Amino acid sequence: MNQETGVKIVCAILMLLLCAGCATFPEKRGEKTSPLSAGNVTMTIKKGVTTKSEILKIFGAPNIVTKNRAADEVWNYNRMNYTTRVGEDGGSLIFWSGSRAVSTSTTKSFDLMITFDSNDIVKDYSIIQASF
Repeated sequence: MNQETGVKIVCAILMLLLCAGCATFPEKRGEKTSPLSAGNVTMTIKKGVTTKSEILKIFGAPNIVTKNRAADEVWNYNRMNYTTRVGEDGGSLIFWSGSRAVSTSTTKSFDLMITFDSNDIVKDYSIIQASF
């Protein structure tokens, strides 16, 4: 074996050992989706057309019911989603052996406010989304 081949083999082994330190997370399975999403809301709600009973059928009962200054009824829907993913880092054999726990978390907030006119038809709506 010549010196060039030996260097290539050592480099290949070092690359394999460095790649062994990649973190892995399990797949998300069986996660239930909510009808409260910006896409679903904009496709479903039509100002001046959609009725209160249609909103109830699609999104269910609101979290909060209030009246604004014009005495219009306002429904508020709120959804908070906190997810944590736990996995393991295989570790690199250069620095240590074995593995260590790794986790990441995300918080998402979705708020939908729907204003109805006196005939129980959607007058206006707004969406507020945040992710951190």
